[in-house]
Amino acid sequence: MKKIFCVLAAAAMMVSCGGQKSEQASGLELMNRENFQTTVDGKKVDLYTLTNGTITMQVTNFGARVVSLWTPDREGKMADIVLGYENIDRYVNNTGERFLGAVVGRVANRIGAGKFTLDGKEYNTPLNNNGQTLHGGLKGVDMVVWDVAQVTENAIVLHLLLPDGTDGFPGNLDITMTYTLTPENEFEVTYNATTDKKTIVNLSHHSFFNLKGEAGGTITDHILTIKADAITPVDANLIPTGELMPVEGTPFDFREPHAIGERIEADHEQLKNGKGYDLNWVIAREDNGQVETVATLYEPTSGRCMDVATDQVAIQFYSGNFFDGTYNGKYGKPLKFRESVALETQKHPDAINHDNFPSTILNPGEEYKQVCVYKFYTK
Repeated sequence: MKKIFCVLAAAAMMVSCGGQKSEQASGLELMNRENFQTTVDGKKVDLYTLTNGTITMQVTNFGARVVSLWTPDREGKMADIVLGYENIDRYVNNTGERFLGAVVGRVANRIGAGKFTLDGKEYNTPLNNNGQTLHGGLKGVDMVVWDVAQVTENAIVLHLLLPDGTDGFPGNLDITMTYTLTPENEFEVTYNATTDKKTIVNLSHHSFFNLKGEAGGTITDHILTIKADAITPVDANLIPTGELMPVEGTPFDFREPHAIGERIEADHEQLKNGKGYDLNWVIAREDNGQVETVATLYEPTSGRCMDVATDQVAIQFYSGNFFDGTYNGKYGKPLKFRESVALETQKHPDAINHDNFPSTILNPGEEYKQVCVYKFYTK
């Protein structure tokens, strides 16, 4: 495994990592930029290192993936808290979990039987997950190269024109997305998209987090809070039934903090369907359309905390139930069962097939907007 080691004597020293200057904390084991410099489908791929002086993130424009994200614990010790791979080949050839660190869409989550209807016309999308369409299909927005519009020390602007008919979806979808590390130690994701034909859009970010560090052990001892009064229950194929199920009195009530493992083995059909937590929580919003904190993840040993804020109506919580240790992460350690958490802000899964769910339809002349913010701190 080829990496570049940026180990500094002082936390505020300016150094060059992977060909880019960045202000880094000591002890960062960053991926080698050369291992990501290639061409895919005729477009150049690269690796970009961003920092705000406290946290450091590496991003590749293949699938707009976050490859590494270094944050301090309560003692100031740095750890890379997202799962990823050490070179571009593993992402392109999909050796392991496909969605590590990626943006997903054009429709995140699942579409039942890969079918939906717009203005009386039925569309069929690839069945890439147990007879359903997951995260946009075979290509989506995660298996393509995004154009890099701008890079600064702490931000990257990415652009993608997703052609009409990609994975069976209508409309040329023009997406601009920005990743920013703010002075407040936030990783902010903003999305803007337009279309020239009526379509459906539901983008989301899909980093897998372990606040102990990648391959740092179980996440069942992480403490989770979700500001939600209901979930959208699913069938055996993880497709929403269309109902809203109150969380009161169930293992899905995270309105007060609970360890993830506290109730994960409860005898409940919804836990059995996903082999643990893999469901959409309906956010109890104070003000629709405003960015507000909807979830908090806390790891007691390191003291690391992560708040998730969004303007979206829902969040998917997935407890890493389908990792089995078959594949190693970027540091050569196996990615194991329930050793990562995904918290994906979104609209409801399969919304196009449920009239009672918030709409995912985007019309020409309209603009899709979304904000998701992961804020890091310790206690």
